[in-house]
Parts: sequence; C-alpha cells; structure tokens
Amino acid sequence: MNRLKEIREDRDLSQKELSKILNINQVTYSYYEIGKRQIPIETLKRLARFYDVSVDYLLYMTDERKPYPKSKIINKE
Repeated sequence: MNRLKEIREDRDLSQKELSKILNINQVTYSYYEIGKRQIPIETLKRLARFYDVSVDYLLYMTDERKPYPKSKIINKE
C-alpha cells in the first residue's frame, strides 16, 4: 500500500479533508498518492509536520516514523 494513503487512512482522513488541510486541490493530492505527480518539498515538509514523521519516512527512505530532532540555527555575529 502507498505510504501516504496508509498514514492518511490511519488518521481516518479522506483525501478531501487532507487536501483542505494542505490548501491544495483534492485531485492534486490524489496524484501525489498514486505517484502521478511529484510532491513539492514544502508540501512534503507540511505532511511530515502534520503526521509527526520524518520526510524520509514519507519517501520510503526509512521505516522509522519518528521525526528527527529539530535543528538549531547558530547565529554567528
């Protein structure tokens, strides 16, 4: 099963509900799920934050759901 579909269904969300959360068209989201369209980086980041997973998990680069720790930006003045 497609990971995006699996994680969406785990949350009992429809494509229409999730597309509203992401502020995109439902057909566009559907294309992401079936691999007909690549997901823009900003949308991937929003999905990862929403689901509390890593982008790597969404892209099948790991099976570990846990997101990485937030990075700290060092201000050098």
